[in-house]
Amino acid sequence: MAVLEISNVGVSGISGAVPKRVYNNLDYDWISEKDRKMLIKTTGIMTRHIAPLGMTTGDLCTVATEKLIKELQWDKDSVDLLVFVSQSRDYMLPATACILQDKLGLSKNCLSFDVNMGCSGYVYGLSIISGLMSSGSLKRGLLLVGDISTISTSYKDKSAFPIFGDGGTCTALEYKKDEKLVFNLQTDGSGHEAIIIRDGGFRNYLNKSSFDAVKYEEGIERSRSQLELNGLEIFNFSLTEVKPNILKLLEKTETAIEDVSYFVFHQANRLINESIRKKLKLPEEKVPYSLGKYGNTSSASIPITILSELRDKVTQGKNTVLLSGFGVGLSWGSVLLNMDNIVCPEIIEIE
Repeated sequence: MAVLEISNVGVSGISGAVPKRVYNNLDYDWISEKDRKMLIKTTGIMTRHIAPLGMTTGDLCTVATEKLIKELQWDKDSVDLLVFVSQSRDYMLPATACILQDKLGLSKNCLSFDVNMGCSGYVYGLSIISGLMSSGSLKRGLLLVGDISTISTSYKDKSAFPIFGDGGTCTALEYKKDEKLVFNLQTDGSGHEAIIIRDGGFRNYLNKSSFDAVKYEEGIERSRSQLELNGLEIFNFSLTEVKPNILKLLEKTETAIEDVSYFVFHQANRLINESIRKKLKLPEEKVPYSLGKYGNTSSASIPITILSELRDKVTQGKNTVLLSGFGVGLSWGSVLLNMDNIVCPEIIEIE
C-alpha cells in the first residue's frame, strides 16, 4: 500500500464557492413524487447548487482563492505553488492552473499545474502539494479543487442527475516544521468503467452519435457524452475498499479511532457513507454530512463539508482529522492531519 508520511507542511486555511442557483430534488419531475421522496431519503440529497452555462470550475476556485488570500493576509508574490485538481477544466488545453496563476495575479515564479482526479482528488491533491513543499524550498502553496459536474449529467438519468452539485475550493498550505500529513493512497483501474463519460476524449472522439440519447432502463436515458454511473459496482467498491484503507492508515500512525476528532468522507451518497461509518463503528457525531445542502460535489466535497459542518470547530481549536476520498478511477485514499485554528471564511455563493 502507498502509505507515506510527509513532514513540515500544514493547512493554514480553506475556502469555498458555489453557484447561487439552488435546485431542489423535490422538483425533479422526471420521476414520480413517491420516487423523489425515496431518492432523497436514500441519498440524503435534498438541494444542490448548479452552475449556469459558462460558469467554470476555474471561476469558482478564483473567488474562493481571492477570499482566502485576503483573510490570510498573504502577499500574492509569496505563493510558490498552485495545484488545480478537477475533472472539469476550463479548456481541453491549456492547463487551467496556468490561467488561474495569471487571473489571480500570482508571480511568474509560481509553479502551476493541473491534476485530473475526481472523488479522491482532494486527498491526492494534498499529497502532491505537500510532497513538493516538504523540503522547504516552496513555502506557500494553494490547492484549488472543484468540479462542475452537473453539466455532464442527463436530466433523464435518475441515477446521476439528482446526485451532483457544483463547487470550487481553495486550501492554503505552508511550510511548518512541526506538522505532518500521513496518507494511504490506492488505485484499481480495472473498475474505470464504473464512473465514465465515454465520448469526448482522445479514445472516442465526439461525433454526431455521441449526443444521441439511449434508454438503458426505466428512468435512465443518456448519451455517450454524458456521465454514466454503475451504482451497484460503486457501492460494492466503496464498502470493500474504504474501511481497510482507513484502518491501515490508523494502524501505521498508531492512532485509535477515539483519538480522531472527525472523519470527513467524500460525499458520495448517504447510503454508501452510512454503510462505511457503520462498518468502522464510528459515532454519528464524528462523521459530518454536507450532502443535504450541496449534494455530491465530486473533488470539492471534503473541503465543502469541512466549511459547511466543521467551520466553528477547526477555526477555534486543535483537531485531528481523517479525510477519505473514494470513487472515479477507481481511486481512493485517506489522510490523517491536524487542523489547528485554521482560517475558514463562510462559503461564498456567486451568480
